[in-house]
Amino acid sequence: MTPTLSVILCSHNPRLDYLATVLAALKMQSLVRHLWELIIVDNASDTPIAADLSWHPQGRIVQESRLGLTHARLRGFQESQGQYLVFVDDDNVLAPDYLEQAIISFHTYDQLGAIAGKSLPQFEQTPAPWLQQFYSILALRDFGPEPLIAAGQLGGPIHDYPSFAPAGAGLALRKAAFMAYVTHTQQITASLALGRTGKQLTSGEDNDIVLTLMVAGWSVGYIPALQLTHLIAAHRCHRSYLARLNHAASRSWVQVLDQHGIRLWPKIPRWTVRLRQLRAFFRERPWQHAAAYIRWRGYCGIFEGQSQLTD
Repeated sequence: MTPTLSVILCSHNPRLDYLATVLAALKMQSLVRHLWELIIVDNASDTPIAADLSWHPQGRIVQESRLGLTHARLRGFQESQGQYLVFVDDDNVLAPDYLEQAIISFHTYDQLGAIAGKSLPQFEQTPAPWLQQFYSILALRDFGPEPLIAAGQLGGPIHDYPSFAPAGAGLALRKAAFMAYVTHTQQITASLALGRTGKQLTSGEDNDIVLTLMVAGWSVGYIPALQLTHLIAAHRCHRSYLARLNHAASRSWVQVLDQHGIRLWPKIPRWTVRLRQLRAFFRERPWQHAAAYIRWRGYCGIFEGQSQLTD
C-alpha cells in the first residue's frame, strides 16, 4: 500500500542517544503505520547508521554520499512515496500526534505548501538567561496559539519574508509543492551550498525553500497544533558555537534573499568589510558580554554577505 506521508530523517554522525529518543517518538505516533513510511538518510556518516527499524513495516535507511543537508533532503525526496513529506532532524522529538496533525492541516488549508509549528527546547544543561535572544537561530519558536498563514505570490516578487515562516525542524510539505524547490536547485545550483554541510553552519536552505514555494504560488504557515521538542546539546549554548552559527546564518540570509530578488541591504565594496566590522566591534563592545560578541559576529556575516552581492 502506498503511504500517504513520508518521514525523512536526515543525519550526519548523529548523537546516538538523541537519535534513539527521536526514533522512540516516531514509534509512538498516533498515525497508523501503514499510512506513513520512515526514511533515514545517512548523510556520509563516519560510521554508518545502524538503527533498528524492525518496528516499522515501511522503515529503511538509505545512503547519501554527497555531504550536506540539501543533498540529503533531495535524496529523501527521491526515495519518498507519500504525497506529504515531514523532514525531521536527528534532535527533533515529535509530539505523538505530529504526523496526524500535519495531514489534517493540509486537508484544512488547500493552498498550504509548507508548515511547521512550535519548536520548544530541552536543554542538556541549563542555559544562561541571555540565550533566549538567540532562540531563532537555534530553530526554537512559539508564535502563540493561533495558526498564521502567509499567502504565496505566483511569479513573485516576495517583498516581505514572513517572520513565522517554517524552519527546518519538523518541516512538513506537500510533495507537489516541494517539486518547485527541486526544480529550483536544478536551475540555480548555488542553492545546493546554502544548507548545512558537516561542521559548516551555513543555514539558508530553509529560507530558500520558503521563498521558492511562495513564488510558485504556495502559502506557508505556522500551525501550533504541530509541536516538537528540540534537544539542545550543551555545546550549542556556548558563546563560540552561537557566534559561528550567527555569523554563518547572517551571511547566508543575505545571499538567499538576493537569489530571490530581495535586497534589504545594498552591495558594499569588499575593501570596506573590515572597516565596517571594526566599527560594529566598538559599537557592540563584544568584550563585555557573550551576547554582544554573538551579535557582533552576526553583523560580520551580514557585511560579508553584502560584499558578495552581484552588481
